Amino acid sequence: WTDEAVVSSDFLSDSRSCIFDARGGIQLNDQFFKVLAWYDNEYGYSARVVDLLFHTITINEF
Repeated sequence: WTDEAVVSSDFLSDSRSCIFDARGGIQLNDQFFKVLAWYDNEYGYSARVVDLLFHTITINEF
């Protein structure tokens, strides 16, 4: 998560799946909140595919 002022270009080549933007969310009423999360679609997805490959290799090595 981040509580800094950010724009989408701040997350280029970021391997995290998404980053919660604490400053970007707002409370619309007592029961409804708007939350904002940033991500780099290509880089983050690629990082998760690599994680899945390593996990698959690990569980199949016994």
